[in-house]
Amino acid sequence: MGEGGHIPVLLGEVVAWLAIRQDGTYVDATVGLGGHAVEIARRLGSGRLIGIDRDEAALAVARERLAGFGERVELVHGSLSSIGEIARRLNIKADGVLADLGVSSLQLDTLERGFSFRGAGPLDMRMDRSAPAQAGRTAEEIVNRWPEKDLADLLYRFGEERDSRKIARAIVRSRPIRDTGHLATVVAGVLKRGRQRLHPATKTFLALRIAVNRELEELEQFLDQAPATLNPGGRCVVLSYHSLEDRAVKQAFRRAQHAGVLHILTKKVIRPSEAECAVNPRARSAKMRVAEKTAVDGAA
Repeated sequence: MGEGGHIPVLLGEVVAWLAIRQDGTYVDATVGLGGHAVEIARRLGSGRLIGIDRDEAALAVARERLAGFGERVELVHGSLSSIGEIARRLNIKADGVLADLGVSSLQLDTLERGFSFRGAGPLDMRMDRSAPAQAGRTAEEIVNRWPEKDLADLLYRFGEERDSRKIARAIVRSRPIRDTGHLATVVAGVLKRGRQRLHPATKTFLALRIAVNRELEELEQFLDQAPATLNPGGRCVVLSYHSLEDRAVKQAFRRAQHAGVLHILTKKVIRPSEAECAVNPRARSAKMRVAEKTAVDGAA
């Protein structure tokens, strides 16, 4: 277990599928608290690991955890979609790229970040609190200012919430929503929990987080750029946690394979074992897909 209760998902599988060489160059495009990065760095000799994250608080933790690896590891503050620009700036081609699209335990467990419905925190949900471009979009703005129809559409599209209209109506009636605890109570009041495992507000919070951080746009840009950052034979490993992400990864890999740029290695999606999910319940929704750069770059 890592910092703050963080357990990297599918760790053994990630390391195995990256096929790490001691002299290779690797990019962890969502380094987070450094759980996967530590294991990658341990396997390097003369090689190099570049870790990218847009959450400066997570980067600070990763920097401390990875300090012992010295110049083998370089951490960069940046978004998932900036992988192409960062690779060009550092003048690197990677032998492996990893993107773990999950929210870190640091983000979920720190109430003041506003990601969790398990307590009263501000309606924030920004992963990068330093970016001026995102300063105008927080969960508070969406929850308290968006028209009811737009809010319902967002919950349906990003949260795949079947009761989106009912929830949006309740939110608008309850405005101003004070904090995450208030929001969770409003949503739970609309839905009957019944026997479902998930908290009634899970899909609402997911939809808001995706919208605030423009996560699907970020992912699409990453998937467009990642193949060009790889050496021939280099691998792209992506861990997704809900169907919208997984669909985007599957379709992007298929397009790249059709174009002759990537070869899909995982014919079936890789999921965590029951044993891993028992130890780390947050892993239960994870899906991993892997593709390899072909010798001939069809995009060149």
